[in-house]
Amino acid sequence: MGYTSNEFNKQQTDSAAVISSGKEILLQAFNWESHKHDWWRNLERKVPDMAKSGFTSAWLPPPSNSLAPEGYLPQNLYSLNSSYGSEHLLKALLNKMKQYKVRAMADIVINHRVGTTQGHGGKYNRYDGIPLSWDERAVTSCTGGLGNKSTGDNFHGFPNIDHTQQFVRKDIINWLRWLRNSIGFQDFRFDFVRGYSAKYVKEYIENTKPIFSVGEYWDSCNYRGHYLEYNQDSHRQRIIDWIDDTGQLAAAFDFTTKGILQQAVKGELWRLRDPQGKPPGVMGWWPSRAVTFLDNHDTGSTQAHWPFPSNHIMEGYAYILTHPGIPSVFYDHFYDWGNSIHDQITKLMDIRRSQGITSQSPVRILEAQPNLYAAVIGDKISMKIGEGSWCPSGKEWTLATSGHRYAVWQK
Repeated sequence: MGYTSNEFNKQQTDSAAVISSGKEILLQAFNWESHKHDWWRNLERKVPDMAKSGFTSAWLPPPSNSLAPEGYLPQNLYSLNSSYGSEHLLKALLNKMKQYKVRAMADIVINHRVGTTQGHGGKYNRYDGIPLSWDERAVTSCTGGLGNKSTGDNFHGFPNIDHTQQFVRKDIINWLRWLRNSIGFQDFRFDFVRGYSAKYVKEYIENTKPIFSVGEYWDSCNYRGHYLEYNQDSHRQRIIDWIDDTGQLAAAFDFTTKGILQQAVKGELWRLRDPQGKPPGVMGWWPSRAVTFLDNHDTGSTQAHWPFPSNHIMEGYAYILTHPGIPSVFYDHFYDWGNSIHDQITKLMDIRRSQGITSQSPVRILEAQPNLYAAVIGDKISMKIGEGSWCPSGKEWTLATSGHRYAVWQK
């Protein structure tokens, strides 16, 4: 390897260190309605609480100008004036986060991009008059452009970006470097990664060196009609294959665990142990790359495409915050569902940190019955969720926290 600037080397080791230490706890710091609420200013006021609660990184909504106010139909990537606030307010927020040592995660939407002018076939598939003024070659042939066919699934109704084009990748890398080095984002969340090959995500990460990256590889769990199958191995395998294809540089949201857990808490807790006796999601196979969560802006919030049952969310957090993987807490649960939930989640986060539970802590599942799940994690803590009563045997255990249908003990 040739000589590189110290800063570049430092970024590389930072990223490896973060994945291997496994001490991350993420906050998804927005929902589907946030654009209506002067968001960058709102979050700036909450930074001290995020830091005190123990979040290492906060995932922010897409920062660029977008046709839709939520940010997922970007057009001018270099314009950071959005419905969430001005570039000035965004920079003030990022500054404050830096001061409090909470990393800012940018939501990177590069599967598709809304055109500015009509080109080939009368479609809006050109980008004249704005930075990155690409022509029709930048748009896949499947979505009305003159580029190659897509390397993934189509996001319908909009021009999909052709990542096979060298000029496109060069421009995307420069834009990501700008977000990383000039604007002050340290982490990246890649939107709709089913839409383009994981090898491009690998190239983007290698060339821009975010400290932590996570991809949204979301497809449907295995259902038989409305019945969720017990075995979700093929579902978690697809997510694992994606992580592998990024050169293991990215983590991925553990949609498998979400799907199983939200069914399990309804009196089907037997689902939380796979035939090998391990957790049944990505967390059970590759915990250092599994970002566990209960809901996000698509599955929950006002979209509610696939919501976690709201009367069970504390059991859900008792599970993901005591278990391996990289847990992520949803803004709504933490800030909008009342002080009691906020404080219960914070308490679980405290226990995770003080007992040294990491993304790679071992799990021993002791019970997985319809109404009772119990496990020992890292030999430091034990926990149960469900209606059934249970407590760990041995005088060395003391109750660390408990709530409705959950309890956690520590040594």
